[in-house]
Amino acid sequence: MGSTFVKEESSYAARKYLNPGNEGFVAILNGNYIDKTGLIDLVNSTVGTAQNLTCISRPRRFGKSFAAKMLCAYYDCTCDSRDLFKNYEISKSKSFRKHLNKYNVIYLDITGFISKLKGENANLSEIATDIMSAIIRDINSELKVKLRTENLSDALLQLVYSTGRKIVFIIDEWDAVLREAKDDLDTQKAFLNLLRGIFKNGNVTPKVVAAAYMTGILPIKKDGMESAISDFLEYTVLNPGDFAKYTGFTEDEVEKMCKENGQDFSLMKEWYDGYSFSQADSIYNPYSVMMALRMKSFESLLKATTNRH
Repeated sequence: MGSTFVKEESSYAARKYLNPGNEGFVAILNGNYIDKTGLIDLVNSTVGTAQNLTCISRPRRFGKSFAAKMLCAYYDCTCDSRDLFKNYEISKSKSFRKHLNKYNVIYLDITGFISKLKGENANLSEIATDIMSAIIRDINSELKVKLRTENLSDALLQLVYSTGRKIVFIIDEWDAVLREAKDDLDTQKAFLNLLRGIFKNGNVTPKVVAAAYMTGILPIKKDGMESAISDFLEYTVLNPGDFAKYTGFTEDEVEKMCKENGQDFSLMKEWYDGYSFSQADSIYNPYSVMMALRMKSFESLLKATTNRH
């Protein structure tokens, strides 16, 4: 495998990035949840295929993190999430039980790493090393060993070899480094090389990656440095494909919520009907809709909303 490991008797800190569990999705379900679990079936259809790398580009406040936590809860092999999903759309799919809680999951919120470095007054140029070290540390904890390697590829291979389970990667705000370090090409290059080592490595990717779901704001450029992730199938807000109805709230969903909450649907449509697709008609900004229902106000959301208004 290119690395060795020895038993480590000392205690380990709680894992943060490997197999994060389903608590994040539980908290979402405890609110006013709109069923978007059909998205899972779309990701399931990519597992084990050459099209298993998915990138979703959406504006801010369009539920990217909610989807990421939902996927963590579904795929994470360290928890049993059957009851969480049993009353939702995905439970009716043929793929539901096949992939439910069957994989190691690595969940990375890139903005969290940026905030951590800033809080430590560290340079953003360290982010690629910081991410790699965090994943290896969590693999050490999972395997209860101390891997004698600082190579992420070797560590990922050892995780799959030892557990017999491939990895579903869920990466939120993948483009945050490119936005934060827009004038620092060295930092961008180091981060993109990290992604290349996972997702564009013929000796590692097929053996390690069951699927990847990556979200961000910026579209992927297919030339230059970003070619490191050019193998991802990208679904943008302008061309969402089958993911259209999971881009935001559909008109039917919003109308139903307005009726349940005694709110004027025509006003909601006037303010927050921001996008229209051939696959899903009108799509609404989820954050704006939920805040309007909670606050029972539209005008106060002028600065909070990210749609055309």
